[in-house]
Amino acid sequence: MSLVERTPDPADVLTRPAVPLTRADLDRMPDDGYRHELIDGSLLVTPSPTWNHQDVAINLLIQLRQLCPPELYVMGAPFDVVLADDTVMIPDILVARRDAFTKKDLPGAPLLAVEVLSPSTRRFDLMVKFSRLQDAGCPSYWVIDPDTPSLIAWEMQDGAYVQVAKVAGEESARLVSPFEVTVVPADLIS
Repeated sequence: MSLVERTPDPADVLTRPAVPLTRADLDRMPDDGYRHELIDGSLLVTPSPTWNHQDVAINLLIQLRQLCPPELYVMGAPFDVVLADDTVMIPDILVARRDAFTKKDLPGAPLLAVEVLSPSTRRFDLMVKFSRLQDAGCPSYWVIDPDTPSLIAWEMQDGAYVQVAKVAGEESARLVSPFEVTVVPADLIS
């Protein structure tokens, strides 16, 4: 009996359940200039960030690195945070204990994850990443909107995120987790 390879029927493809992707699948993907993240086995592909996005991320990264205590490390994207075999995220900025990092990734939740909002990822950052980081026990999550400019910060209290700061423009947010820093959103725009 011979096997004949056939083109799949489109109806079969549309009704067949998707197989959740894993970290191993993500590692096999080509470097195509896009950001690849996994959330519960589903692939999220986003384009390269805009000028405003990168400007804010770099300015905050510099500020955090200047204040970071020696036992912690501030890392900028792209760098994988592996929350589970089927959930690999790339925060714009993350802070974790130095000894928690591997050369390839951060296995487990960071102490702080920061996302700079983009039109293509705004809802995802505010809902899905928020939820996954909260569930993983990430102590602090910040979201910065470069267009406003504004910052919202949450900290973990009794297993759930509680908003600890919401500032815009020249207003300042004094944040203490994972270390003390004062952030003025307008100062993050060059």
